[in-house]
Amino acid sequence: MAAEMAEQPRVLEALLARREEVADQVRALAPAAPAGVVLLARGSSDNAAHYGRYILEQHLGRPVSMAAPSILTRYRADMDYSGYLVVALSQSGTTPEIVTAARAAGERGARTLAVTNDAASPLAAACDAFLPTGAGVERAVPATKTVTAQMVALAIVAHALGRPGAASADLTGLVAGVEAVLGDDGPAARVAQVLGEVDHLVVAGRGPAMAAAMEGALKVRETTGLVSDGVSVADLLHGPIRAVGDRTAVCTVDVGGPVGPDAADLAARVAPLAAFTLGCSPRADDDLPLPAGLSEAAGAVAATVRLQQVALALARCLGLDPDAPAGLSKVTLTH
Repeated sequence: MAAEMAEQPRVLEALLARREEVADQVRALAPAAPAGVVLLARGSSDNAAHYGRYILEQHLGRPVSMAAPSILTRYRADMDYSGYLVVALSQSGTTPEIVTAARAAGERGARTLAVTNDAASPLAAACDAFLPTGAGVERAVPATKTVTAQMVALAIVAHALGRPGAASADLTGLVAGVEAVLGDDGPAARVAQVLGEVDHLVVAGRGPAMAAAMEGALKVRETTGLVSDGVSVADLLHGPIRAVGDRTAVCTVDVGGPVGPDAADLAARVAPLAAFTLGCSPRADDDLPLPAGLSEAAGAVAATVRLQQVALALARCLGLDPDAPAGLSKVTLTH
């Protein structure tokens, strides 16, 4: 996991270097603005898709939704996808329900785009076009470089299809920002010591930061077994805050933008309830500092990497193998 995390600057730099080439391929697939975009994914890819939803919707000005794969694979609903772009994400490209659902969406009128790490995968073959993330082989069970590559790939799709002048897919400084995060693992090590004292972790963000929060919580849960919930700041206030108690740590993720202040408001709200309140933001004095000056889109990717560090550090503190968590496999075969 650590070695694959360290590859992220190279992977993201290479993907961004192909930005215009990839954008041209996306425009060829969808020469006219789609009526809407449907994102099809599971697991970590689903968290990347949540990031993409925020970026795409702002950039395109069209509705973007998360698909429920079973609507197509089990319920076999007679959906009309005419005029829609369906983007199917899978690290391996072999998850049966994602492959089946992507193929079914194409049969129902959608233009389909696969975002995967394997050009020879069934998903790449099932879709009209293929966007390779180019992350290289990923052996650790917890996905790291493939997730951030998917996030950047979706930002490139937004760039390709978006309205001129939209700034929501601005990834300026991202590679250097990720390098800076990876070059400083001290904050994650200190937070891991704190998390060793709790039974429950809540990671909360809003906007693109919510995707980072969800993925960070999943990484901690996968690598350590600590009960970890990644949630929207707004959703946490609608009832789940009741579960925050003196054995809970709450980590807020703030990468700026219109919803950034909501993270600080939540931190103040949970401080009297939680054992620990932690912050991940561009503030230099925060528990998990992020590089300053990044856009909201780039900051969410950097936050995802920072939270990967926390999961890795906590697993090591607990004497666990982060590369091969008990009971998990690299490819999950859901249908």
